Amino acid sequence: MGAAAVHLARFKRPLIVAGACMMFGGACAAHGVEEVDVAHPLFDAALASLVAGVAVLYGRGVARIWRRAGTGRGVRVADAVRFALGMIAVATALLSPIDALADRSFALHMVEHELLMVVAAPLLVLARPLEASVWGLPRGARHAMASLARAPAITRLCAALTGPVAATVVHAIVLWVWHVPALFVAALRSLPLHVLQHLCFFVSALAFWWAVAGGGRRRAGPVSLACLFATMLQTSALGALLTFAPSPWYADPTQTRAFGLSALGDQQLGGLVMWVPGALAYVVVALWIVARWLARPSPTRARAVVSKATAGSGARA
Repeated sequence: MGAAAVHLARFKRPLIVAGACMMFGGACAAHGVEEVDVAHPLFDAALASLVAGVAVLYGRGVARIWRRAGTGRGVRVADAVRFALGMIAVATALLSPIDALADRSFALHMVEHELLMVVAAPLLVLARPLEASVWGLPRGARHAMASLARAPAITRLCAALTGPVAATVVHAIVLWVWHVPALFVAALRSLPLHVLQHLCFFVSALAFWWAVAGGGRRRAGPVSLACLFATMLQTSALGALLTFAPSPWYADPTQTRAFGLSALGDQQLGGLVMWVPGALAYVVVALWIVARWLARPSPTRARAVVSKATAGSGARA
């Protein structure tokens, strides 16, 4: 088990993009297809099957690891809980009544995006699900994934995109570009664009949280806090622009949206969703990083403890 875990750890960062596409690409497609009036029950069933399949794959991998190494080893219980909460957030965004009403409510559309980007994405990254998911695959598929993830081109690309600064910049560009009114409205009217929009949001969010939360062998540091702060500022700025815009950006101003809201009122509510609750996720993760720093013994204290223990051993001898 130890050798296998080390072997998988070498390529877990490159797997994050492939894993995200495999786990949630179909979910985004199903959501997008609803925009073109395809029967809801069929795609709801397909989406539910996909989410259940991901959960089964992860559960199978955890069971295999715990059977070999013992419960809580290899995959911590806390990681399994985070994975479950992340999948619940995905299901809430794409399988609950929120999804059905999002076609008629910009605010609920923002709730969907926030659930995917600032709730599900950080929970899934912190859960480190790729190792367990790979162990849930048949042996041949595990080796194929390992070979693909170790390909030099993929390794270099993922290393470049998951650096804290690069991931922050890419995530910011994705967020602002897809909220350009013409492109946002076009995505609602076009299945390929809508699928691409959701994939960009979710995959860039996964890369961002992976970078700032200390994914791989890198520890979260001051750069991570700076990136969190910068992202909180720019997402809050976009939320404020949506909230205080004098006219709606994405809809006919005379159109009545869900819950009896005007188009402008709906947009303002969506801006508040992005501005206030959305910013909380960045604050929570920043506090978590600081708490880890405070809990970690300083090098000076660690050396003092080692010296004292060594001196004690010499005296007893």
